[in-house]
Amino acid sequence: MKKLKICGMKYPENITEIAALQPDYLGFIFWEKSSRFMDVATIPELPETTKKVGVFVDASVDEIRSKVAQYQLDIVQLHGNESASFCTEIKLLNVEIIKVFSIGTNFDFSVLEQFLPMVDYFLFDTKGKLPGGNGLTFDWNLLENYPFDKPYFLSGGIGINELEAIKAFQKTKVAEKCIAIDVNSQFETKPGFKNKIELEKFKKLLYENEI
Repeated sequence: MKKLKICGMKYPENITEIAALQPDYLGFIFWEKSSRFMDVATIPELPETTKKVGVFVDASVDEIRSKVAQYQLDIVQLHGNESASFCTEIKLLNVEIIKVFSIGTNFDFSVLEQFLPMVDYFLFDTKGKLPGGNGLTFDWNLLENYPFDKPYFLSGGIGINELEAIKAFQKTKVAEKCIAIDVNSQFETKPGFKNKIELEKFKKLLYENEI
């Protein structure tokens, strides 16, 4: 069974509402240019089984350290042009690391090799104008070129309409390394505010079909 990550949470009451669905991960974006920028001082209490993921784009080590301490983050998601050596520094903060790569037609998966020793997961998103949250899926067949055993999150414009495609994807060899489905913009009524009814339906169908 794949895990579920709901990213781009912003509003306290909505965070509490969505946390009640007990997703495996909740993501909070600490990139000021994002319409989902997290600027609330504290995160409401979450279920023990839900990990807090802080999303950063080319932030400094000090900034990330500060946010990890303030929000008690479990995972740091690096969504910019961070180097492998930078990831090594972040690992010293005693957090797990997700390193994001935007996948286009000619993506060279060999660039991931240098990150293997220090990151816990990769996240594959759609190449677009923004670092994330573009609301578009990419051609998952491109992941057939992924040569490593490092587990990854599948992201990029995933919504209710992608359930059948996910089911088909799960039958492929490359899907064995996919540990979680990451959703965001397709479940919003406005940036950062998630529709609980739609997410509840998605989670139910995701697990019912043993995708």
